[in-house]
Amino acid sequence: MKYDFFRVEIENKVATVSFNRPEKSNAIHMPAWKEMKEIFNSLSERAEVRAIVLAGAGKNFCAGIDLELLMSVSQYQKIECAGRRSEEIRRLVFTLQEAVNAIEKCKKPVLAAVHGGCIGGGVDIIAACDMRYCSDDAYFTIKEIDLGMVADLGTLQRLPKLISPGMVSEMAYTGRKMDGKEAKEIGLVNQSYSSRDEMMESTHKLATTIASKSPLSIRGTKEVLKYSRDHSVEDSLQYMATWNAAMLLSDDLSEAFKASMEKRAPNFKD
Repeated sequence: MKYDFFRVEIENKVATVSFNRPEKSNAIHMPAWKEMKEIFNSLSERAEVRAIVLAGAGKNFCAGIDLELLMSVSQYQKIECAGRRSEEIRRLVFTLQEAVNAIEKCKKPVLAAVHGGCIGGGVDIIAACDMRYCSDDAYFTIKEIDLGMVADLGTLQRLPKLISPGMVSEMAYTGRKMDGKEAKEIGLVNQSYSSRDEMMESTHKLATTIASKSPLSIRGTKEVLKYSRDHSVEDSLQYMATWNAAMLLSDDLSEAFKASMEKRAPNFKD
């Protein structure tokens, strides 16, 4: 899979997607936002991919929205009609939100592997991932407040469901940097590692473990977890019952039982 602003490598049913603008600290301009959406939509449908690791090339994970893209918003001031001007800005925000949403909507679990800076839009992106890991030298900052903006791509919507709302407020109001160890303490990341290499090795090992499980069950688990996050327990149980009524009696279930009886690792079809 060849892309201009990302590296995508698939091995052992795990796709590694890497931001690849290291000279820009992996800041994302409009072509890269569109490419990211395309990548996750594509990987979502590729049967041979069962888990995804999202990382960054160079010194930083992701510096968020490219400043040139932010500055380009000033072009909308040329639109005389205030309503039409607002409509165009709203359309731009939706375009960027859709790129982040593609990560959350991807049918495969996405594991963020963060080193260096995870800034602004980078936080929006990791909030849409299923799991987050980092190196101790990583730092996270909701930088939009220092640019006279409100974070608008999902941080303020998703992060309060991952960590204490009070901590989200502190980060969002101050723009302060949170290092990897503190991120682990508050539950923003599952684990923080002493080095980038250790983090990448451990994250890929976990992704490989996920890839060894029933693909149907993994996809179902992600779908049900997302549904449960946004609905009541009663509604979620109803959804779960309907899901299993449709999906429970599968080849994967038969293979899992057969492998257990034969005392071997199961071999699930893509």
